[in-house]
Amino acid sequence: MSSIEQDTTYPDGRPSAKLRMEARDQGVILRHGDGPRQCDYLGAREALIFEEHGVYHLFYDGAGPKGWLACLATSKDLKTWEKKGPVLDFGKPGEDDSASASSPWVYFDGHNWHMFYVATPNTYGGPEYIPALPYLTMKARSKSLAGPWVKQPEVIPFRTKPGTYYADTASPGHIVKQGDDYLMFFSASIKRTLGIARTRDLNGPWAVDPQPIVSPEEQIENSSLYFEPSNQTWFLFTNHIGLDDRNGEYTDAIWVYWSKDLNRWDEKDKAVVLDGRNCTWSKKCIGLPSVIVVGKRLAMFYDAPGGDSTSHMGRDLGLAWLALPLAPPKQ
Repeated sequence: MSSIEQDTTYPDGRPSAKLRMEARDQGVILRHGDGPRQCDYLGAREALIFEEHGVYHLFYDGAGPKGWLACLATSKDLKTWEKKGPVLDFGKPGEDDSASASSPWVYFDGHNWHMFYVATPNTYGGPEYIPALPYLTMKARSKSLAGPWVKQPEVIPFRTKPGTYYADTASPGHIVKQGDDYLMFFSASIKRTLGIARTRDLNGPWAVDPQPIVSPEEQIENSSLYFEPSNQTWFLFTNHIGLDDRNGEYTDAIWVYWSKDLNRWDEKDKAVVLDGRNCTWSKKCIGLPSVIVVGKRLAMFYDAPGGDSTSHMGRDLGLAWLALPLAPPKQ
């Protein structure tokens, strides 16, 4: 872990993170290409990790012959993985998830698992079928992480809303229970940021906060939270969107923000966790993070295309580690 300062600048002047809280990269742990029924033959990304009864469940977006679907791989040791294939299917023509049902965040209420996944009726066309806006949130349920997952199209958690910070994207994120309320840190855009949606009923509608947790100028998306009991601090891991003149916009780093209050975040309190400096195999592009406690360390999963690529396709899944307890870097 480090507090080394850096000075990254972007052509449009978007904010940078000057501090570093570096993860130790292990490298690639799951390669795309050999999933059941070609489910990930064009790529694997959006690594989302959860655990049930001693088994790690790694959901990821598999780029298959007809588009991107949420796929599952399981492991007992985070070393050997068994690919199970898609856990969701495309919706019918005209339905919100007819082009993609992917990137699932799940929550266990003590009885059932609740899944909130990214849906869209649009793609940029074949053969990659990269999902296109709008990114929406839909729901499914199951008795176990492995499924079967039953879609609940009658449940509409929240939707994009014209004229707001979530006009184009309102896609799911990490869920935390606080008192009687559930808080979801969801991805929002015109410009990219995170907002909080709230509910007391996981099978009901969510109320979206009128303002995001940080300025959309921060250009971040996706969320994974960890609470450090030793200092009563929340750490929010997220993907930063960078920009350069050659590649345009792409996910260039994983950042972390910290706060002692889930409802208040200061955009000055942030640091780089993983980027081309400390990733062993992808020197330009780093995708969505998700974290889970493993022993005395925090495991952080992510995706990347490797080398100097910034492509959405051909990505594999990686793993990096942070020692516990976590503490904000010294400023």
